Amino acid sequence: METILRGLLVMATAGALVFPSVQPAATSSVSGASRGRVVAPVAPITPTAASFASTQVEAYLSDDGIAYIRPGLKIKINSITNVVAGQKPVVDFNLTDSFDQPLDRNGKVTPGPIAPGFLLSKWNADTRYYKTYTLRTRSGVTAPAADQGGTYQDLDVGHYKYTFGTAMPAEVTASTTLTLGVYARRTLADIIGKDYYADNVLMDFRPDGATPDKTWGAMAVATTCNKCHDPLGLHGGTRRDVELCMQCHNNQINSDATSGQTFNGKVFFHKLHMGANLPSVVAGGTYSAGGDWSTVGYPQDIRNCTTCHEATAAEAAIWYTRPTRDVCGSCHDDINWTTGANHAAGPMADDSACAKCHQPAGSEFDASIQGAHVVPLKSKQLKGIKATVVSVSNFAPGKKPTVVFNIDNADGTPIDGTKVTAFSPKYGGPTTSYSAYVSQSGLASGTNPGTYDATTGYTSYTFSTALPADAKGTWAVTVDIERAYSLVRGDGKTGQPGQTGNESPANPVKYVSLDASPATARRTVVTITQCNVCHDSLALHGGQRLTIEECVICHNPVEGDQARRPATGGAPESVSFQRLIHRIHTGENLTQAYSVIGYGGSVNDFTDVRFPGDTQDCAKCHSGSSYTLPLSQTGIAAVKTLRDYFSPQGPATAACLGCHDNVDAAAHAYLNTTNFGGTTSAEACATCHGTGKDWDVSKVHAR
Repeated sequence: METILRGLLVMATAGALVFPSVQPAATSSVSGASRGRVVAPVAPITPTAASFASTQVEAYLSDDGIAYIRPGLKIKINSITNVVAGQKPVVDFNLTDSFDQPLDRNGKVTPGPIAPGFLLSKWNADTRYYKTYTLRTRSGVTAPAADQGGTYQDLDVGHYKYTFGTAMPAEVTASTTLTLGVYARRTLADIIGKDYYADNVLMDFRPDGATPDKTWGAMAVATTCNKCHDPLGLHGGTRRDVELCMQCHNNQINSDATSGQTFNGKVFFHKLHMGANLPSVVAGGTYSAGGDWSTVGYPQDIRNCTTCHEATAAEAAIWYTRPTRDVCGSCHDDINWTTGANHAAGPMADDSACAKCHQPAGSEFDASIQGAHVVPLKSKQLKGIKATVVSVSNFAPGKKPTVVFNIDNADGTPIDGTKVTAFSPKYGGPTTSYSAYVSQSGLASGTNPGTYDATTGYTSYTFSTALPADAKGTWAVTVDIERAYSLVRGDGKTGQPGQTGNESPANPVKYVSLDASPATARRTVVTITQCNVCHDSLALHGGQRLTIEECVICHNPVEGDQARRPATGGAPESVSFQRLIHRIHTGENLTQAYSVIGYGGSVNDFTDVRFPGDTQDCAKCHSGSSYTLPLSQTGIAAVKTLRDYFSPQGPATAACLGCHDNVDAAAHAYLNTTNFGGTTSAEACATCHGTGKDWDVSKVHAR
């Protein structure tokens, strides 16, 4: 925030400046279909800090500061003219702030110089590639890029013309459908600590003004990429729309000079998302193209093609209607199209025969494109499984509780819980801060089996371990269930291995008070719905843990990997939820190694995780204001962090040091923590980082 404070000193002179309040009107010479944010002249607006969310830097500026900065950046294309063979096109455009008021491109009348970029391309619906006319030569390599050598004409503040440096080739006629792509950056980092990036504007048009022909429409960035990328912003942050990306990442683009891997988007985008799961990488190789992507772990099943090629896109069906060697071989990169290795149909000299075997749709797990990409847990062959807690009895200190579950198929037919693959009832508490839990197997083959009542269809289980004699407050009851499945090709043919695994229901959680106090659920910090924005269907520990409410029972302040860490492995690592989740998602940006010993002695090293979002965006994962201080609930236990710089750590400290894991942050937290001679950590965090304080969590994480 030092840059913001420095900027506020500059803003004190804002009252002496006067700006035009309405952008000049302009008429369009070419009728086109524009995508991206389009603005229009409006009446003057006086924005204030209250106009911005608490997650934005601007919310913490003074109103005078807001008036000076004029936050934001938008582009509006008014017209494009002179699009004639041998001539240089001219774009008439406006630059405005978030409140549609004009901005000075040069950064003199309004702060922050603005650098637009212009691309002009022709879409080929047959090859599904853009042919980009704006090129750049660097180190002897010519490739698509923003126009080079163009000139600007400043008509008025906020109103400009750009004349391309590139002349149109002879193939451009009055009836050619073209796409103009524009991006821009407004540089203000030295004043407020951030730059502004305009939403990329894409305009389809014909030089004669007639309706453009069919254009690219494979996906929309807002409903695909930005679910995880928060937001997508490449090449310094300016490229923020997939279609703009495709104007350069086409079949004109060069390959990586070292690895020889192509930057062609059809291949490059698929491969970098496959990353660690590429067959070539699994076999011990690497995937490098402008960087090493071999450690990328896609956060969901890669067969979820519709995560990116989602249904509302104009060409949503493109992923299963146009199979090509480039696209299919990008993920299946162990196929040799020349020799036919790892391809059932043998060698393929071109793409002409791909669709003969790989039809758009067919049966599950067959050679059809949709069928081959069925995610097993979404198979129509599965019956579906549900579970609820019907009742709890004898749930009291020193007692062995009995829990009755209703487990059934999606159609309502009951399931005998003692005869599935796994049936593990669990209780834990107290919900103020879990510190104890018991998980046992109730399978008929176990030492303490549950019982199934065929009349009611319910499965009951009585724990062999009693609740602690001093237990009090609210405790939780839940269950882990797995049922094995074996799936086959829907067409009955052979040729692809059968799919086997386990399906599980969402873990039901019931809260029970052990005393006269009301049953109180564990505080909600994050929901599984938020996780699944990126993860699609987050299911851990073999796929049987599907609800956050159950995760936190085991991932509590006192739990670590001590039961599985070898004696030579040093101190146990904490798996308390706030530490675990923050460290996993910080991943490669951690300064300390973070690995947990799992079941079977597996080493789970998270220091190579490449989080695609922005860890400053606490609201991306947190529910409501659960990340603000002071914590909304008292009585949360300190976290045992024996592998960190100090232990225990208070609950807020453990969360903050989950991301800020360097020694300086640890020293700061340590000096602001005491226990007053007791066992409970008293943290001073909220004194400075509390809501409304100078270093409010929301303020220091504002973007």
